[in-house]
Parts: sequence; C-alpha cells; structure tokens
Amino acid sequence: MMVSYQDHEYSSEIEQAFLSFPISEKYNDHRVGEAFIRFQENPGNDEAFREIKERMIKDYLDSLDIARKMVAKWFNRNENGGFDMDLVAERGMYNASEIDVEKARNNPRGLALLADAGEELIKNTFVIVNDFKYINKEELVKEKSELIDNVSEVASKLGIFKSKENKTLEDTKEIGEVFGKGYAIKSEAYLFRLKWNEEIASRFYNELWFSKDETNEEKARKFEETQLFELELVGTQPAFADILTTKYTTKSEEELIKIATINATDAAIAELQKKYDVFRLKAPLISIDPPAAKIGLKEGLEKGDTFEVLKPVRHEDGRTTYEKVGVLKVNEDHIWDNTYMAHEGNDSHFEHTTFKTTLLGSSSNIAPGMLIRQID
Repeated sequence: MMVSYQDHEYSSEIEQAFLSFPISEKYNDHRVGEAFIRFQENPGNDEAFREIKERMIKDYLDSLDIARKMVAKWFNRNENGGFDMDLVAERGMYNASEIDVEKARNNPRGLALLADAGEELIKNTFVIVNDFKYINKEELVKEKSELIDNVSEVASKLGIFKSKENKTLEDTKEIGEVFGKGYAIKSEAYLFRLKWNEEIASRFYNELWFSKDETNEEKARKFEETQLFELELVGTQPAFADILTTKYTTKSEEELIKIATINATDAAIAELQKKYDVFRLKAPLISIDPPAAKIGLKEGLEKGDTFEVLKPVRHEDGRTTYEKVGVLKVNEDHIWDNTYMAHEGNDSHFEHTTFKTTLLGSSSNIAPGMLIRQID
C-alpha cells in the first residue's frame, strides 16, 4: 500500500505507477483490494512527526479492517461467511483432508498441522506501506552523506565513476552537473505484521469458524463485528531510489516516475529484509552446481552477503521444522541485476545469482528447492 496526499505534485502519476508494481515471485500475493491510504496533507517528515504518522497509518489500516480481510482471504471466506482450508493447504503444501478444521479438532496430528500452518504461514503475513517523497536533484546533492553514497552508486552504474569505492565528496559537483534537473525519490516504508498466536487461533477456530457447506448467521455476524484481528508495527525504514533522469535520457516524465516509484519500493523492501529478522530474505535454490537462486540487486544483494541453507524436516505429527545444513556466500562476480528496467543498456545475461559454498558439512547436504535465508 502507499500513502497518497491530495496536495502532492504528481500524485496521480505516482498512484498509477504504484499500481503497476510487480509482486515478487518470492511472495504470495495476499492483497485484499485496498491500495491507498489517503490523507489531505502530510503532517511532516521530520523525526518529531514519525510517531504521529505511524499512528495515522495504523488507524487508517484499522478503519479499513485490513487485518480481518487478510484472515478472510487466508480461509477463502464466501458470501455466506463460511471458510475452507484450500489456500492454506496449497501454500503450505499440506494434505487438504488432514488439515480440515472439523477433522483436525479430533486428532493430535490435525491440531499440530493447524498450529504449523499458523506459525509458518498466517503469522508471516505482512503489510508494507510506502510514503513517497520526491526530492529535487539539486537538493539531493546537498543532502547528508548517506544520501550522497546512494547518488554515487547510481553514478557508478552510469559509468561516471568506476566503482562506489572510488567516490569522494569532491565528486558531488560532477554528479550535480551530469544529473542536471529532475527528481529523486525517497520512500519511508512502514512494515506491519498480522498478529496471530495460539489464543487468537483458538478463538477463531472455536468461535468464528464454520465450513462453506454450512450456514451459521450468528458466527458470520460475529466475524464481521470482531476486533480479534489486528496489525502490529514491526518498524520503519527509509530507502532511496535511483536518480530519475540524466541529460542523456529519452524517457517521458511519466515513464521516469514509474521507474522511480517501483525502484524505491523494491529498495525499501530490501532494506526491511536486512533490518528485521521476521522479514529476512528467503528464496529457494534453483540449482546446486553452482548454488544459485533467483534473487539479485532488487533484493539488495551485495558482495559478502551470507545465507544459511535450510532443509525442511517433516515430523510424524505433521509439523515442519528447518535444519541448517550449510552456509553460502554471494559470488560477487555473478550478482543478477533484476532491478526494474535494468535490461535496458545492460549486456548481462544473468538470470540468477550464484553463491560460493562455505559448508558446515558436505555439499551433498544441499539440494535444489531448499530455502536459503540471509544471515549477514
């Protein structure tokens, strides 16, 4: 979702660009129809206004019943208020008959599967709200040193500097001259998580659940009125997008706004993944010789990034746990540039990132399909 202010320049263009944002294949698309949080004006971007804005966003999400709608989507709620476990079974790769709620209540394995689904799936349902700010490039060059680092990174991609490491503060004058007029973009990302625990799950299954082949007007009404479900703020993270334009560009203003909005959103997600353990970057291995995964610069991969390899272990009661079987380090010579529109002017044919093996055990412990999770 994104925050939209009536008085902001390019608000309609930004909204259209945001609507075109492609959901990464690493995530299940759990959108519930709402895309925008609309405010008349921005209360402010200073640190002093952070808590005010956090509360405004949280209150708006609550007013839209986003948490309840997310639960309804997880359990395929129909127009009569009934539920099923089809989506949970599909995403969790469970046996549909074993995870049937009515049957699960009567046997330990079924109860374990319900708990496992809550822990592995429902508990890991997130909402990201992006608050975009467009900055004049002349202001950008004068910003704090961490912002200049980002500008230099973009300049390096354009061939202005050979590498980010060669950048000096004197380079900022050249950056300003080459970038010319235009805008950069900052996204303040707010990460929320659906609150789900044993107590909430128990109340849902016992007080609100009934299957789609039943009719229960009382439970249907209770679900519509319940305050049981809520979103909790995990944290916030600023991120900067690439510079929108240079004097060499031939793209229209609308195209540049679209590219900047999408890249800023990707950058914010990448920073959130690094900052918060509950949102750590995870992806399946697509090969093991060499180890490779379809993640790259869009996910914020850098030289030296390290991942643990996780082997799923299914227990007799149906629960799934993960065993660490190895450690991989990003191959700095083979990082996939999968940022939006990166293919333009890029001769690289990489379609994945490869890793160097730093195993705890034998390489035979690793297999395609195992998850890798960033640890550093």
